[in-house]
Amino acid sequence: QVQPAESGGGSVQAGGSLRLSCAVSGYTSSSSYCFAWFRQAPGKERETVATLASRYGVTYYIDSVRGRFTISQDNAKNTLYLKMNRLEPDDTGMYYCSATPSWCSSGACCREATFQNWGRGTQVTVSS
Repeated sequence: QVQPAESGGGSVQAGGSLRLSCAVSGYTSSSSYCFAWFRQAPGKERETVATLASRYGVTYYIDSVRGRFTISQDNAKNTLYLKMNRLEPDDTGMYYCSATPSWCSSGACCREATFQNWGRGTQVTVSS
């Protein structure tokens, strides 16, 4: 069973950068997975930020972060990353990662996948 653990959050000013990490245990690098980063702002529902279909290494981003955020993985370290540049106050929230076995061949397909295993999250606060 996949178990993620997020880290790397913090407080930055608008325009700054952060790199989030997600150590994923129980993950078999030889299998196909959907990986994803989510975020939840106070008073709002959790939303998908970015996904990665490991089968072909293809990604998907929501419009508000496309061009600023990059999702990537390091199989050797069983770690998923989210590099966030040009951060904006609206990026503030608790960030979570997850992974699920999947034959998806696109990041958009991964957006519809069912993720069931969650870590504690890591807080990102962007001040203006």
